[in-house]
Amino acid sequence: MRKNLVVAIDGYSSCGKSTLAKALAKKLGFIYIDSGAMYRAVTLYFIRNHVDINDPEAVKDALQHIELNFHSRDYESHITLNAEEVSEEIRKMPVSEAVSAVSANKFVRKDMVKQQQRMGKSKNIVMDGRDIGTTVFPDAQIKFFMTADPKIRAERRFKEMQSKGDTSTSLEDVFENLAHRDYADTTRAESPLTRADDAVILDNTEITPEEQLEFALKQVKLHFPEEPGANVHQ
Repeated sequence: MRKNLVVAIDGYSSCGKSTLAKALAKKLGFIYIDSGAMYRAVTLYFIRNHVDINDPEAVKDALQHIELNFHSRDYESHITLNAEEVSEEIRKMPVSEAVSAVSANKFVRKDMVKQQQRMGKSKNIVMDGRDIGTTVFPDAQIKFFMTADPKIRAERRFKEMQSKGDTSTSLEDVFENLAHRDYADTTRAESPLTRADDAVILDNTEITPEEQLEFALKQVKLHFPEEPGANVHQ
């Protein structure tokens, strides 16, 4: 029996990584795992419980009390934090403002990477994040690195937030938040955001979600020619 297949998607915030990952997983019949949601859920727990990110013992203790699980409906990934559905709350600005610091913590990253690697051991998966192709699955069969113009990314994120009822955050706030997260993600000591040498660059500044999916599927077919976008046995 051959090894399971892994598609790793990395890139900057609000580049549409999850949009592509979910669509690709649906086309291939793979499992979609949203690694970013895991860090956001941990961040939400830290906020709620006033965990000092600069206190190693407090962080390690908190991680022992966090149980994360995914469930899927129509290829939409939903996450629970200690059995509570938090998929919408983790996308709000308080979590967005704190998640870079939390995800840069070495104890948090070590714990999350272990969980992510466990998920990829027995299933064909598509996983998106910041270090999937460099740290979590450096041997992934295909890797994508997504990017887009910062202004376009901010506009997309702003529209998404407004569509979900968040009218208290301005476009300027979103742009500044993304700039801060880009800096934090690319300069952190633990698993910084970098492009793997063998990753395919996907700049979606001027293309639609449908066009980027078509591009990604063509790349997948180059790597898995015997399975041209069809469901793969899991």
